[in-house]
Amino acid sequence: MHKTIRIGTRDSQLALWQAKTVQKRLEDLGYATEIIAVKSTGDLILDKPLYELGITGIFTKTLDVAMLNGTVDIAVHSMKDVPTLLPKGIVQSAVLERANVNDILVYKNLDFLETQGTIATGSLRRKAQWLNKYPNHTVEDLRGNVITRLQKLEDNNWDAAIFAKAGLERINVLPKQFIELDWMVPAPAQGAMVVVTLEKDKDITEAVSKLNDTHTDICTYVEREFLRILEAGCTAPIGGIATITNDTIAFTGVLLALDGSKKLSINKTDNLNNYKDFGKRCALELIEKGGKELMDSIKKEMNS
Repeated sequence: MHKTIRIGTRDSQLALWQAKTVQKRLEDLGYATEIIAVKSTGDLILDKPLYELGITGIFTKTLDVAMLNGTVDIAVHSMKDVPTLLPKGIVQSAVLERANVNDILVYKNLDFLETQGTIATGSLRRKAQWLNKYPNHTVEDLRGNVITRLQKLEDNNWDAAIFAKAGLERINVLPKQFIELDWMVPAPAQGAMVVVTLEKDKDITEAVSKLNDTHTDICTYVEREFLRILEAGCTAPIGGIATITNDTIAFTGVLLALDGSKKLSINKTDNLNNYKDFGKRCALELIEKGGKELMDSIKKEMNS
């Protein structure tokens, strides 16, 4: 293949790090590449016929439209940000080896843990799990890229904020004062990077597929199937993590009320050969355990 592969990415520091990682892997395999940073301000006109599926992430949407319009050939994403249903014509072609999956608490002082305190996060999942463990605390909304969020923590009178450890490690901004929240179930596909391509572009899809890490691909597939079945079009506080040991796959999943007052959990193992429907089976079992009623209440609360 003589074509230069145009790698689409957001222009944040973390997104560019991810794109450069994919670029190096492809160039090590002998492919010519260039990185094209696409502004993630949502200012592109999203032509409705291009979007036949209800895609929610504005950052992934902007890049996907750039692919469909022919501006870039591939797009690199943090996999946890990617909707479980991809736009028509776009396919997942590679999942790179996973980094640390844990959430961490970046703090100013830990004394607040035993009393009342204020932490910051923009994630429904993190907020619900935190309030489930610390119901007397207050959670403030925190948005923006990694650097912006770290600065906001510094500028506000919050006690701490929650981040994905992988993102801070990748761009070398991990503060000294943090603790790993090993009790918090991560987002499905947290710590993983995914590369998507145009389905019709067979040569580029084949090239990108050489970057795929099989174990990470299987685990994130299980986690995202769990998410897809549970969500059914509604964003909710859902965590899920799958791990592989020899011929066994293990899964832990949670669904919580928005305020953390209720929590449903599932822990299961199965033979690795059965992974294709494992996430779905775990989701259906949680639905039977009261997940349907909890999801109905979440939808009602978010639409009110």
